Amino acid sequence: MTPRRSLPGRPRHIPATSAKAPRDQVLDAAAELFVTRGFAATSTREIAERVGIRQASLYYHFAGKDEILAELLQRSVRPTVDKIAKIEALVPPQTHATALYLLALIDIRTLTEAPHNVGILYGQSDVTNSEVYAEFHRARQELVDAYGRLGLKSASPDIAADTDARELGEMLMHSIEVVTEIRNGGKTVTPQRANRIAATALRMCDVPQETIATAASTAAGLLAEFHHVGSTW
Repeated sequence: MTPRRSLPGRPRHIPATSAKAPRDQVLDAAAELFVTRGFAATSTREIAERVGIRQASLYYHFAGKDEILAELLQRSVRPTVDKIAKIEALVPPQTHATALYLLALIDIRTLTEAPHNVGILYGQSDVTNSEVYAEFHRARQELVDAYGRLGLKSASPDIAADTDARELGEMLMHSIEVVTEIRNGGKTVTPQRANRIAATALRMCDVPQETIATAASTAAGLLAEFHHVGSTW
């Protein structure tokens, strides 16, 4: 879905309480409501009221609730997908475990920084049945494919002989998406937790512990190459 062009809005219903741009305020409010109340149960009027703008002003930024959902879902996966090619190009082919570890760290960071833990919306029927979910699913599949490629190249012969790229990719993705459960439990995903999760993903591929340690050390040095504004780690 092509994002709606942001236009100047009408005067605010109440004074702004955030320094964020109005469009980002809408996304932030919608994310909180979708996560706490559910997508279907949230109206654009309620989103506008949470921001402190008139409902009509919301439509200067988004065509409707589905478009807001589409952008929120993309924000939980697209920042990682857009880095896949760079990860695979930056890490030498003989160190696939490092590339997999780095991909996991970046993906964990993306999920950690997604507004109001929108990753928990993935399994909700009102979201999966929405018109915009298919576009998100295609982006997520790109990430599954990357996990599958790097996972098979890193895996032991026994693991590689017993699974295919699609199956392994889904398994690795699910191991990373535990981040949403951690956040939902009120815990912070610290760099230390992120490294434990990334290491667990490599163990699923039967990567030796000494290789995991090397991958972790190398990936930590490379992570700065993927720094983005607003990142906390």
